[in-house]
Amino acid sequence: MLYHLFEWFSAHGIKFPGSGLFQFITFRVMVAVILSLFITTVYGKRLINLLRKKQIGESVRELGLAGEQMKSGTPTMGGIIILLGILIPTLLLANLEKVYIRLMLLCTVWLGIIGFIDDYLKIRAKRIAKAKGVAFKKSNSDGLAGKFKIFGQVILGLIIGATLYFNPNVVVKREIVGKNPTGIYVPGRGEIKVAEDSVMTNGELHRFVTVKTPITTIPFVKNHEFNYARLLPEKWENYTYILYIIIVIFIVTAVSNGANITDGLDGLATGVSAVIGLALGVFIFVSGNVIIADYLNIMYIPNLGELSIFVAAFVGACVGFLWYNAYPAQVFMGDTGSLALGGIIASLSFIVRKELLIPIICFVFLVENISVMAQVTYFKYTKRKYGEGRRIFLMSPLHHHYQKLGYHESKIAVRFWIVTIISVVMAVVTLKLR
Repeated sequence: MLYHLFEWFSAHGIKFPGSGLFQFITFRVMVAVILSLFITTVYGKRLINLLRKKQIGESVRELGLAGEQMKSGTPTMGGIIILLGILIPTLLLANLEKVYIRLMLLCTVWLGIIGFIDDYLKIRAKRIAKAKGVAFKKSNSDGLAGKFKIFGQVILGLIIGATLYFNPNVVVKREIVGKNPTGIYVPGRGEIKVAEDSVMTNGELHRFVTVKTPITTIPFVKNHEFNYARLLPEKWENYTYILYIIIVIFIVTAVSNGANITDGLDGLATGVSAVIGLALGVFIFVSGNVIIADYLNIMYIPNLGELSIFVAAFVGACVGFLWYNAYPAQVFMGDTGSLALGGIIASLSFIVRKELLIPIICFVFLVENISVMAQVTYFKYTKRKYGEGRRIFLMSPLHHHYQKLGYHESKIAVRFWIVTIISVVMAVVTLKLR
């Protein structure tokens, strides 16, 4: 809103000291980080006090884990802090006319509402049980039914996939190199003025042509661009949009639920999400800059740079929330935050055409998801075969397995952060390692 306000002032010849800075994305990125940190740290404390006053606390199941009873009553639904830290800076500083910004605002609000409803239903069930004088068990109420969560995630994936496929403003530009470029000679400077989105390198014109197809990036491969249409027979290529949307739905749902499962230790999901956000910020920066995209020989995505403001707010919100969510946590994000974080990460990956890197950058989310599925599948299989269910892990998700082994939860969280840092460094290296 501030961006559009100063843009209106500039169009009408009204000038304020420093108003020209809002034309620079780098300035707005820095302001977004600072504003997001300010909101989550300063006003986050007030929201925590409000949640505590309203007795919106976490109910802890008896899992036999060290320190679990200390968490009972800790305020939950703190994901509201993260959402505000993302939405307010983006609304104030970003160009809201850009399709990517609108799409990410929708994603944040959509999953935030689903998570909020889920958290609210859990708290409501707890209060009803307390009013009736009945011992409340968290297993009695899982909040919003799983099928409704999945339905909401599927609808969001449908919207994101359809927008990225059909919206005319969503394009990529592929590089074409020519040895004899045509242009305008600038006397006295010995330079050739070339068309916009073109770069002169060693006497060659590197020109980007617009492509409106669902192209993504294959990591560690020399010819690294892949068109989803290749997955279908030639006669079915007109239906590529169906395949693409299905893939978007699956990944958005999987990553969103992966972040939700990972949110089981103080600071774990928050720290992992912040690191992943930094990696996505790097991809957005290099893919949104025509010169850097040419140097790295990657696809150039117009209008992507504006999305760096959203990512800056995302990282700032995660880091600011971590101030209160680190061990011992003063607040939990609940599904309000965890579902949104995963959905945001998945959506950003598709926008920047790096969705095939998700198993690398979201390695922790992936392993946590697999640990749960493997545990449940193996337990059911052995129970059917031997009459007694057996387990692969002491407890799933994986972070609880390490707790059972005697590791302190802060050590587990930090080590999972380190694993994520290694993963995102590997992902960033793929920009040159092909």
